[in-house]
Amino acid sequence: MGIEWRESLAIGVEAIDNQHKELLLRFDRLLTACQTGQGIEELKKLQAFLGEYVHSHFSDEEALQRLHHYPEYEAHLAQHAYFIEQVNKLEEETKSEGISTHHVVETNNMLLKWLLNHISKVDKELGRFIKSSTAR
Repeated sequence: MGIEWRESLAIGVEAIDNQHKELLLRFDRLLTACQTGQGIEELKKLQAFLGEYVHSHFSDEEALQRLHHYPEYEAHLAQHAYFIEQVNKLEEETKSEGISTHHVVETNNMLLKWLLNHISKVDKELGRFIKSSTAR
């Protein structure tokens, strides 16, 4: 069971779409590694990636929202903060407990929920807003 980028996830801002593509690629690597019993090793790589990704990607996305005076900025910002909190919590757990299968499953669930609820809905709405505001 892999996961791949679909154009239906595109928000229409190339830089953001490319960052989302990279996140999905990393998520797919974790899913693939889980199928071959290598999930724990891949999770170590994914955690290092996520540590950087959440800060750079969210910073880019939030700057775009401010630039376009996005009315849902505060709510979007709160979702980003929540995701960062979840990433940090998972990283702290794995540092103190070591990485286990439980952490691999939790990461898979976290990323799947983020994909389904944030990227495919909230970010898509942001893309529609930006398109409509630049079309004026």
